Amino acid sequence: MAGRINDEDVKAVRDAVPIDAVVSEYLQLRNAGGGNLKGLCPFHDEKSPSFQVSPSKGFFHCFGCQEGGDTITFVMKIDHLTFSEAVERLAGQAGITLRYEEGGYNPSHQRGERIRLVEAHKIAADWYMEQLATGPEADTGRQFLAERGFDQAAAQHFSVGYSPQGWDHLTRYLRGKGFTDKELILSGLSQEGRRGPIDRFRGRLMWPIRDIGGDVVGFGARKLYEADNGPKYLNTPDTAIYRKSQVLYGIDLAKKDIAKASRAVVVEGYTDVMACHLAGVTTAIATCGTAFGGDHIKILRRLLMDNGSARVIFTFDGDAAGQKAALRAFEDDQKFAAETYIAIAPDGMDPCDLRLAKGDEAVADLVEPRTPLFEFALRQIVGRYDLDTPAGRAAALDEAAPIVARIKNSGAQHEVAVQLAGMLGILDTQFVVKRVAQLARWARDRGGKGPAPERPHQEQRYAGPSQPARSRGPALNLRNPVFATERELLKLALQRPELVSPAFDAYGVDEFTAPPYAAVRQAIQDAGGAELGVADPQDYLVKVREAAPDDTVRAMVTELAVEAIMLHKGVKGVDEVYAGAQLVTVRRRAVERRIRDITGRLTRLGAHGDPAQLAAVQNELWVLQQYDQTLREHGAAAL
Repeated sequence: MAGRINDEDVKAVRDAVPIDAVVSEYLQLRNAGGGNLKGLCPFHDEKSPSFQVSPSKGFFHCFGCQEGGDTITFVMKIDHLTFSEAVERLAGQAGITLRYEEGGYNPSHQRGERIRLVEAHKIAADWYMEQLATGPEADTGRQFLAERGFDQAAAQHFSVGYSPQGWDHLTRYLRGKGFTDKELILSGLSQEGRRGPIDRFRGRLMWPIRDIGGDVVGFGARKLYEADNGPKYLNTPDTAIYRKSQVLYGIDLAKKDIAKASRAVVVEGYTDVMACHLAGVTTAIATCGTAFGGDHIKILRRLLMDNGSARVIFTFDGDAAGQKAALRAFEDDQKFAAETYIAIAPDGMDPCDLRLAKGDEAVADLVEPRTPLFEFALRQIVGRYDLDTPAGRAAALDEAAPIVARIKNSGAQHEVAVQLAGMLGILDTQFVVKRVAQLARWARDRGGKGPAPERPHQEQRYAGPSQPARSRGPALNLRNPVFATERELLKLALQRPELVSPAFDAYGVDEFTAPPYAAVRQAIQDAGGAELGVADPQDYLVKVREAAPDDTVRAMVTELAVEAIMLHKGVKGVDEVYAGAQLVTVRRRAVERRIRDITGRLTRLGAHGDPAQLAAVQNELWVLQQYDQTLREHGAAAL
């Protein structure tokens, strides 16, 4: 059984790797104010960013899907790792050697499956590169690259390698590195042979495929020899770490420039990505043996942030297959908020051939957006009909109009409908415009509108610990001013405990009237109170999350720890005065509730109640009224 990672080492890993540095490897982050960052959530589809990161607290939270946690949690969720695997990966990035309890440190047995498979791919990639650089058998591979304009430096930049023709060269090499036959089969680097595992890739040029975090998770292999009866390109099969529909070749090299320029260029092959990058088009990426689809769009959307100026340019070969690929891409066009374009060289050359024939400038010029993807798709459709006949024009309109109706922007939809009328040669443009508008209206009526994305303070349901969130009564309106003040006080207790301690720790759980907030107050108390946040700020939030009774409360803790403190108009900043105002407001409301309860009790006792009991209740009421007056006059100083 694998040993447990030492708690001190887990803490060291959590402190050593900034959460914003990790998250920005997967999506673009922008300033959200209050020291927080925001981006499109990687865990659910959304059009506007509700995912926030607090670098100072080391936590993330999505106000849309309620996912949240620390750096380790993020890595676990984004890459589907176990806790140990996530800690091991982050420890490797930080250069921290982990200690394991219950048996000591034994890397070959303690690491999780994903970590082992990634490590095998890294070693394989380095070995393939060495074979290409120095192996005499790799002359064919080096010649292949040279004929396409790629020298040794280019091969090294893209980590291109070569797999020897023998049966089990890599398999034996990885066995020598401590990998088991089971791990080699699971990784996809080896496959079952008659007498045991053999190399999957033999006598091929090798392109390592990395995920967005930079780990090698698979390979694309190009045939070099006529005697090879396999396909021209052979990719790693789907494994625990590789799904061809969820990876983009070159994304590790292109992601920063894609986010910076709000632009991505989608090409068809590995050599096209190389040609583009060497020509200065460093936002180029490619799919890996599959059509561009929904999972690829999710990756790009997180980098592009779906802002209005973002652009995605598809380059396809000018042949029938390339045109078909372009039409497939257009089917998903409306999943982008970015504008989509298509680029096809006049002579049908791909970027690699174009760079060889006409140089880097021609490649850079090719990917300058000129033809919107929708226009290309419409021309392909219209071109299939005889527009010289009324029947042909009507049939073309019937097929093309629904496509125009899918355009989200109503102004753009109208303009494209006018363009379509011109393509079809229909003089009555209003007929086409009305037809498109009618189809769009039918689609809206049939499909309805999706729910608005959740925002902070939106109505939420809370069912209490260990119960499904949808199992009880009406939604709880956390925008109620009473609840909003409680929310602010809890945010202060989690984010700025030094401003509310020690007064906050004297507040009872019953002073928080919203059930989710009462649960968070209890978790803070169970963790050691706001006083702990002053004494040990680094571990404070971690301990509060650990004290939460279930995932619902834990998510609320993270949400409150990440959400910006809401300053009212005229308030200069988050200081003792602001914190004191929240403390006083919550306490005064609790006192007022108690006064109302006692007043009602006096009414029920009436004039004929027990004199001693009446006196006691009247005295309690007087004390509370005096305390309320003191709070009103002296504020936080009276707490």
